[in-house]
Amino acid sequence: MADRVRENLIFAHQEWIGFVQPVGLVVAPTVMVDAQVVPDRNISGRQRDFCELLEEEEDGGTTTRWRAPDLRKLFLEYLEWEEGDLEDTEAYKELEISLPELEVVLSPTWAVPSEDSDDEWMMLIRVEEGSANFDKPPDDTNTWNATRHARFERLLRETSIPIGLLCNDECIRLVYAPGGESSGHITFNFSEMASPAGRPILAAFDMLLSAYALFIGSEQARLPALLAKSRDAQVEVSTQLSRQVLAALYELLRGFVAADARKEGRVLMDLAWRRPDDLYRGLITALMRLVFVLYTEDRGLMPEHRVYQQHYSLGGLFARLRADAAAWPDTMDQRFGAWAQLLSLFRLIHGGGRHKDLSFVARKGGLFDPERFPFLEGRLSEGGTEIPMVSDATVWEILKNLMMLNGERLSYRTLDVEQIGSVYEAIMGFQIDLTTGRSIAVRSKKRTGAAVIVDLDGLLRENGSRRAKALRDATEQSLTGKAATALRNAVEPADIVAALDNKVDRDATPDILPRSVPILQPTSERRRSGSHYTPRTLTEPIVSEALQPIFERLGPAPKPRDILELKILDPATGSGAFLVEACRQLAAKLVDAWGSHGGPSDTRADEDRLIQALRLVAEYCLYGVDKNPMAIDLARLSLWLATFAKDREFTFIDHALRPGDSLVGLTRRQIEGFHWKADAPLFQMGLETTQVREHVNKISELRQRIREIVDEASEQELRGLLEEAQRELQSVRRFADLVLAAFFEGEKTKEREQRRDIYANLLIQQHGNGGDFLLKNIKPPLEAFHWEIEFPEVFERENPGFDAIIGNPPFAGKNTIAHAMVAGYPASLRHLHIESHGNADLVAHFFRRAFNLLRQGGTLGLIATNTIGQGDTRSTGLCWICKNGGTIYAVRRRKEWPGEAAVVVSFVHIVKGTHKGLRMLDSREVETISAFLFYDGGHDDPERLLTNARKSFGGSYPFGMGFTFDDTDSKGIATPISEMLKLIKKDRCNQEVIFPYIGGAEVNNSPVQAHHRYVINFVKSDEEECW
Repeated sequence: MADRVRENLIFAHQEWIGFVQPVGLVVAPTVMVDAQVVPDRNISGRQRDFCELLEEEEDGGTTTRWRAPDLRKLFLEYLEWEEGDLEDTEAYKELEISLPELEVVLSPTWAVPSEDSDDEWMMLIRVEEGSANFDKPPDDTNTWNATRHARFERLLRETSIPIGLLCNDECIRLVYAPGGESSGHITFNFSEMASPAGRPILAAFDMLLSAYALFIGSEQARLPALLAKSRDAQVEVSTQLSRQVLAALYELLRGFVAADARKEGRVLMDLAWRRPDDLYRGLITALMRLVFVLYTEDRGLMPEHRVYQQHYSLGGLFARLRADAAAWPDTMDQRFGAWAQLLSLFRLIHGGGRHKDLSFVARKGGLFDPERFPFLEGRLSEGGTEIPMVSDATVWEILKNLMMLNGERLSYRTLDVEQIGSVYEAIMGFQIDLTTGRSIAVRSKKRTGAAVIVDLDGLLRENGSRRAKALRDATEQSLTGKAATALRNAVEPADIVAALDNKVDRDATPDILPRSVPILQPTSERRRSGSHYTPRTLTEPIVSEALQPIFERLGPAPKPRDILELKILDPATGSGAFLVEACRQLAAKLVDAWGSHGGPSDTRADEDRLIQALRLVAEYCLYGVDKNPMAIDLARLSLWLATFAKDREFTFIDHALRPGDSLVGLTRRQIEGFHWKADAPLFQMGLETTQVREHVNKISELRQRIREIVDEASEQELRGLLEEAQRELQSVRRFADLVLAAFFEGEKTKEREQRRDIYANLLIQQHGNGGDFLLKNIKPPLEAFHWEIEFPEVFERENPGFDAIIGNPPFAGKNTIAHAMVAGYPASLRHLHIESHGNADLVAHFFRRAFNLLRQGGTLGLIATNTIGQGDTRSTGLCWICKNGGTIYAVRRRKEWPGEAAVVVSFVHIVKGTHKGLRMLDSREVETISAFLFYDGGHDDPERLLTNARKSFGGSYPFGMGFTFDDTDSKGIATPISEMLKLIKKDRCNQEVIFPYIGGAEVNNSPVQAHHRYVINFVKSDEEECW
């Protein structure tokens, strides 16, 4: 009964939200219900009171228009505010924002005092004249062509007052613009609220803006709390949706396995054996397509035409499958057709189409390309089509995971582009394996981790006493007590499943899998790091801080050309969160510049200048690189969505977002010298070097041509130029890849030089003879990225390099670098960065690479772990940078990651050169910031004191806590002390190898160094003696 009541209350909120159609997130229904805030359905009396304060006018026909001649009276008499709640702002000059470069002063009409002693003002109110359109610029504007809404939102952000009401005599718009996040707004139209059908809207108006809602009700039920909690809940929405998208991926794989069985394994099993990565990438591509379509449909970027809605849209398909599931729940797995409809939709998006008055723009690009992963259409690459018999039950389960959240229909309209990226990232980091025995999925211990598929038959073959360790090694899950005993005594796979109990991931494996079935297995990196995205609350301040010195250098009124000539890079792009935020901030500056110096004359009537600015910034200013090609696809889509490029192909920024390893690649000088050493003599100084130069020059010309016509040329023309540039680039890449192949194939310098000489001689001998077939398949073990030839327009300009580099580089320690990367990777990093240490974390090398790619005066703003200012990571990264021309100007040393990820990070901002502005350490102004991220001292390690020599030692390193006994270990890795006592009782000899374990915590926290842990130490015993 309680669930039914809650569902009804949520529906009541969904009803009025459906009527007003908020733009962005304002309030969440679940948050409102939890706070016991519900709209009053008995509103007829209140509606009469409301209409008495309005004037009724005929709107030139049969439509009646209601207007409020006195808004102050509406607030005081209808919403029951008090006189003191509407403060005239003339005396409060701090609420006026002057923008001299735009010749504009922004100011509110009234300010509402806050009931919270920490904040002076709750909200600002701006009243526009008459029925002025909020979404158009004022008529008398001569400089700043921003809409009234954009101006008001700028006022809210500049005054750090996130809540505002924008009013005219026809409507009131509630605007919420919290710092570092996207804004949202709800428009309450007086004419709609005065009509009988508009009573739910009027009830919501009362519920949110009455005196009780703002000043009288309980604090958690007031508007400011509801707005803030709705944003907090949105983080949970992203986290839960990420889990459900991963569940949908498992469902899709199971659906294809079942469909392939109907064809006797003619496609999927062959693909799983021969090209498992294609299978995995195809599956996640299908899900990415679905998420993308859902987002664009909810945002109104897909056609509203009846033909599309009835025969193609995912919303329509979801409604049909829901009806089918209710009518025929037991036969959904025997019904087909939904997958074929999805394939038709995918082809329509890629290739476009026209039917009478329905026109669909061809999007092109790789995401919807039917030839990229032909198995999705039931065929191998050589042709022939037989639609896979993926059941309607599979498609229904997938759509439920993507479209329903806690029993509610999810609105993608309320999600930021960055949150869509988080959904994508949740399904990254897997590989396709085949089960080697009967198997089950075991949950990850990490909240953001992924389940690991465990071979039950293999576990049964282990000695009973060793099974717990084997399980822990494979999954990091530990069993104790009765569960451990059950595992030790298991004789059938079902016994192990029973012992695991709730540790089994039923989304991944509802039942025990048979042998030789394709499965999704997380990679070692995915198991280690889990999955978490970078929310806007992190990207906004990092990007803002990185761009601030750049904007200061350009002066108070930069020209539009100055903005569009900036080059911004994310070297670990992921789904593009940092680039999206950079796009927003640069676009805002570009609009301001147009206001000061005049804007483009070709702005279309159906788009405002901000949309045009977003697109131009994406095309001219932004660059991204990621070693995962799928991530680059995500970034392209994220920017497409963020720029509202509804009339453009997905490929419109392909020239600037490229796949490759940011830390592996050669300079132009190294390529011409055919050597990884920068000072090597030019290779032969003959035809080969000449050809490299010719190719590079041609690449530069083609990319310059692309940039000159990018906003005017047809998509076909742009695609042709890009393909030609890629062909030229491929010739140079082949040259560079031979050098890197020689480096990675040798373990020592001599071996590498020998390989390099072999390839050089073959290149010379086979040139012009058509005999380079011996070399064409020789490649390094990873996709390198040669910055200077990939982005020549960045490095061939005066003062070469990027203006700003931003991002969230991957977190990886020395062991991960050594074991998870390809052989020779650590050596390549040490060669790339002189004076670097093999124990440094990967993030230090990203800092070094970013710093080297900056132009003089450029800035970087990167996220790092706290090790960035410690030990070998510090000496490899920040110390070298600070001693070679870098200046740290802003640092946030400890910041907890929003959401569930238990991660604490640091934000570090550096300028290449001197910094004349403030230097901020944890929001406190300081004179200097050292490589230790401290406000005093130098960058180098302190000198060792010889007088302290041989007075202490580092102790013993157990290299893992599996041999410890500890009752306080919350991670479940250590063994309980009760088990230690049992071992001693069983055999007194065991006590000889068990010792008290004292670590830094005991030394620092206990005056007597009291211990609470024990450790097994076999000293010099061999493995046989230990057993």
